[in-house]
Amino acid sequence: MRLLEELLPGVWVIELNRLADERGFFQKTYLKEGFLDMGISFECMEEYYSISKKDVVRGMHFQTPPFDHAKLVYCPVGSVLDVLLDIRSGAGYGKTASIELRATQPLAVYMPPGIAHGFKALEDQTMMVYKTSTAYEPKNDAGIAWDSFGFEWDVSEPITSERDQSHPRFGVFKTPF
Repeated sequence: MRLLEELLPGVWVIELNRLADERGFFQKTYLKEGFLDMGISFECMEEYYSISKKDVVRGMHFQTPPFDHAKLVYCPVGSVLDVLLDIRSGAGYGKTASIELRATQPLAVYMPPGIAHGFKALEDQTMMVYKTSTAYEPKNDAGIAWDSFGFEWDVSEPITSERDQSHPRFGVFKTPF
């Protein structure tokens, strides 16, 4: 594993180890010692995944303190436009970054607490895997409206959930970070 690019302060694109042969490939997605060697202290407490149709937009999600969490995401099936919004107080507040994640590329994105995360599925049956440093806590589950912070999603008819449509708009959001 190695750090490839810092998208926002503390938000890293990580190249994962992939061993390929005529059968296909084997890919390691997390090794605590490997992350420590890269200067990232991350311990996974929970893991989950989503399957999405093309043009599904999910986000922008995060958990508030004291159950805020770091997150590691990757796309083992299909492809996504992965979107990050810095909601930490300070000079970076409101900055965005994005990267395309594809099953054909051994990449993951690590984000510390204070980053709202979302994505747009680029293909049907796209899978995203999320590893988090804290367990899901419903009362600390939060989000920002996906279409409220000036990011160009390039989707004419997004498929979104009622939950994601009900998140506050970025202009009225008060950060707890």
